[in-house]
Amino acid sequence: MSDVQLGESFIGKGAEAAHVNTVLGPREGAVGTAWATALAGPTVGHQPFVAILRPGLPVKPLTLFVNKATIEADAHGLLHWGPAQAGIAAGVADAVADGVVPADQVDELALIAAVWVNPAAADADLVYRNNREAVRTALAAGASGHPDLDDVLAARAHPRNPFYAAD
Repeated sequence: MSDVQLGESFIGKGAEAAHVNTVLGPREGAVGTAWATALAGPTVGHQPFVAILRPGLPVKPLTLFVNKATIEADAHGLLHWGPAQAGIAAGVADAVADGVVPADQVDELALIAAVWVNPAAADADLVYRNNREAVRTALAAGASGHPDLDDVLAARAHPRNPFYAAD
């Protein structure tokens, strides 16, 4: 894979919904530079970290988990470091197992996953499941070039999201 793939997915509803953006590309290039820069530059409430399947076993391709919501409370942080991280790691592994991410290239790729965990979320299992599915579908979207431009142009008159719908 020589191109950068950008993906987006929103899975679930309510406080446990997962919104994941992905940037996948060669380590030797812009994605690798962005990955290393983000890891080396944490800020208060935003501490990127490598997603693991278990301690000492990072997922491949190496995945940088970047939180989109500022972590201000212990419970919110635990949802990031626990179920959301586990979901991201497992979903990336699912994408490799399914062939969405080429298994023979995982050591040459870097993945950035920007992850939204709502501060009001409370159901850890649902946070896990939604993030697992969201990263897998975001990577599939990136690999396929989704969305289709015709779909984008058709939706422009009436944009909507879980927080707003234009008339």
